[in-house]
Amino acid sequence: MVSPLRAPANPVSRRAIAQWVLEGLMQFAVLLAVGLLVALWDPGFAPEVLSRWRWVLPVALGLVGLVFVVVEPAWRYRVHRWEVTDDVVFTRTGWVTREWRVVPVSRIQTVDTHRGVLQRMFGLATLVVQTASHAGSSHVVGLPADLAVRLSFDLAHRANLLEDDAT
Repeated sequence: MVSPLRAPANPVSRRAIAQWVLEGLMQFAVLLAVGLLVALWDPGFAPEVLSRWRWVLPVALGLVGLVFVVVEPAWRYRVHRWEVTDDVVFTRTGWVTREWRVVPVSRIQTVDTHRGVLQRMFGLATLVVQTASHAGSSHVVGLPADLAVRLSFDLAHRANLLEDDAT
């Protein structure tokens, strides 16, 4: 009998919430600016009905933006988890849809760390575990930068030591 899939043991850093909030605010600002420009634009030939409804777009974009600033970061924090055991790298990601990924250490081809501008501001990094699988790589977003670097070296070293390379 197959055991049910369990959640990985480790949450990402709480600083990831602040990074995701800032990303959401930046996206929200762009969306709201576009919505306001559309609402304020008056081609001079628009019918009266369109003039009355022109504020619907910025209000709708504002409401959608608030979801990405307030709800999404906290939700992602609750979902995003990771764990590295002797045999596998186990991740769970997503906020609307969930993705569980189990990567055997014997299948690892490369291990990278990525640090974008916002990640550097918050001392975070993304660990990318790449295999030859068509499904792509496994990402652990929101790790403390020093932990991500340590894990990348550890996983690369362990994958290199395996004699029964399955790739």
